[in-house]
Amino acid sequence: MQSFIEQHPIHTAINVAWGEMDALQHVNNVVYFRYFETARIDFFNQINLLEDLQTTGIGPVISENNARYKRPVTFPDTVLVGVTISDIQKERFMMHYSVFSQAQNTLTTLGSSQVVMFNFKTGKKAQLSEPLLAALHKYSR
Repeated sequence: MQSFIEQHPIHTAINVAWGEMDALQHVNNVVYFRYFETARIDFFNQINLLEDLQTTGIGPVISENNARYKRPVTFPDTVLVGVTISDIQKERFMMHYSVFSQAQNTLTTLGSSQVVMFNFKTGKKAQLSEPLLAALHKYSR
């Protein structure tokens, strides 16, 4: 687990809830997208991206999501969702999620989201600000 934390300085701990399991007795596939969202919002808060949204009207939207399931997760467990960044361009970037099960002491799921900056006032794409670019490069791989 220590290696996972070192590789993912921004990570979010999420307790697995009993109700997240499905009839096959493991966390339902769709729940991982909620885990990704929780980690994404945590990441955005840590780099002050959502604060900028309030003042500029420019914020992130998701244009694509995907997940790769490597091992099932069951209750009880706590997962750590680590976030890294890649493919930084002028108006978008890719977020990568790594889900680590504390009960299994291993990586269980990988995912990614294409994040596009969007001007909610004009309804058009927007460029990443210089402070955002600097923050994203800090966590890029």
